[in-house]
Amino acid sequence: MEHIVIIGNGIAGITAARHIRKLSDKKITIISAEADHFFSRTALMYVYMGHMRWQDIEPYESWFWKKNRLELKNAYVETVDTTNQTLHFKEGGALTYDKLILATGSTTNYYNWEGQDLKGVQGLISKQDLENLEKFAPNNKVCPRAVIVGGGLIGVEMAEMLKTRTIEVTMLVRESAFWSGVLPKPEAEMISRHILSHGVDLRHSEELDKILSDANGNVRAVRTKSGEEISCNLVGITTGVKPQISFLEGSSIETDRGILVNRMLETNIKNIYAIGDCAQQREAIGNRAPVEAVWYTGRMMGEALAQTICGKPFEYNPGNWFNSAKFFDIEYQTYGWVFSERRKKDYEAQFHWKCTSDLRCITISYNKDNNEFLGINTFGIRMRHDVFDRWLNEKRSFEYVLKNLKEANFDPEFYKKYEKEIETEYNKNLISA
Repeated sequence: MEHIVIIGNGIAGITAARHIRKLSDKKITIISAEADHFFSRTALMYVYMGHMRWQDIEPYESWFWKKNRLELKNAYVETVDTTNQTLHFKEGGALTYDKLILATGSTTNYYNWEGQDLKGVQGLISKQDLENLEKFAPNNKVCPRAVIVGGGLIGVEMAEMLKTRTIEVTMLVRESAFWSGVLPKPEAEMISRHILSHGVDLRHSEELDKILSDANGNVRAVRTKSGEEISCNLVGITTGVKPQISFLEGSSIETDRGILVNRMLETNIKNIYAIGDCAQQREAIGNRAPVEAVWYTGRMMGEALAQTICGKPFEYNPGNWFNSAKFFDIEYQTYGWVFSERRKKDYEAQFHWKCTSDLRCITISYNKDNNEFLGINTFGIRMRHDVFDRWLNEKRSFEYVLKNLKEANFDPEFYKKYEKEIETEYNKNLISA
């Protein structure tokens, strides 16, 4: 019986395992040193905030694995012997495979700061990160203040988590507005104001210089590049993530930032594949980054690869870009491409509208040469994925999207609608132009 071994029990690896099992009777072993069972990584914050228990973020009951003949092994893979198709474990022992799926996910991006190995310095990706947060920031007596280095989605999540335990939070963000490397300037500035309104000490255009220690090797403060010393008991590192592939050093598997794969998710070694956050497309797909640390792309890769593993070759094709997140009270959705000033294309024009509440806004991106709709960011207004996906595929015009925006609105029945205000703003812009 063919033996499929999957390293990693995140969304990519577990989706691959589930779909291989649906399609075949192959032997499947899933290896992870992080947790015994798959859990919803995006819900880690809600466990710390007390909204959910750990068992609530495990989507499958404990009997699920045995019933579906999915063997689980809690171990750390130290080396991959591709010649003999054998994995060697840090704890000792080995395991052979017929086909190997690498789904090892991401790890926190550190930048060799002095003091980054101190107790109380951490990211927010893994189960162990959550456990360390409970250890070093259980309440405001143990941790009166925390400093978060970097912004982005993980940074704002960590800030919200800590504030629920009345821990004071300072955020060091090197940009002049929050996440302005991704968001257009008006959106980034609105999110900055919103974060500040929640009592977060958000420092723009500020960077970490070093992390300072107490006599016991714990964090006691940080020093910024402007020379200020800020006392704290926890330093959250949220300066992005990188593929977790260090164990592949010295192997014959080709890597760059991630594990290099083609559209079939095959590596350079026969019978070895990579999916999820650790995979890097040899040729980028459209405007997408070669490495995408996104939940749904990991799931899609798992589904696609399962077909190939089971004898039905299937190319990975993620379709139109989309994503969603939450900045404290403001829900964010993006469909297609809306670039920041730094990444904006020569042909890209943007229409921006913001509600007087400073809690809702949209930016519609379009090609100024032919008026084709390119993408939309929405904040505080829920939109329908299927509608925007269709409009992008149909290459609708900017005006068509604006006039039919009501069709895409997914807000509940009694929510105030803003389509008229958005259209009025557009018409006002036309007149002033």
